[in-house]
Amino acid sequence: MQASLAVIGFLLGFLAWYMTGIWQWGLGAAILVCNWPFTLVAIMPVNNRLVAMPVDSPTDELRILMSKWIRFHAVRSALGATATIIFVWAMN
Repeated sequence: MQASLAVIGFLLGFLAWYMTGIWQWGLGAAILVCNWPFTLVAIMPVNNRLVAMPVDSPTDELRILMSKWIRFHAVRSALGATATIIFVWAMN
C-alpha cells in the first residue's frame, strides 16, 4: 500500500508542478518517490536477512540488523514528512 501511495503522490505532485509551474510541487514529488529506490537498495536487503534469521535466540547480528532497520525506516519517515512539508509550502 505504501508503494502505491508514494507513486500516486508523486504523480499528483508532478501534475501539480506541470500545471502550475510552482517548483515546490515537483520537489515534493521527487522526494516522495525517493522512498522507492531507498527501500529497494537499503531496506529490502536488511529485511531479507532478518527474515532468514532464526527467532529462537537473539544474537548480536540480529541486534545490529534491527538497529539498521529502525534507522532506515526513520529515513523513510523523514522523506515522507519532508515531502509533506514541501507540499504544504507549495499550497501557500
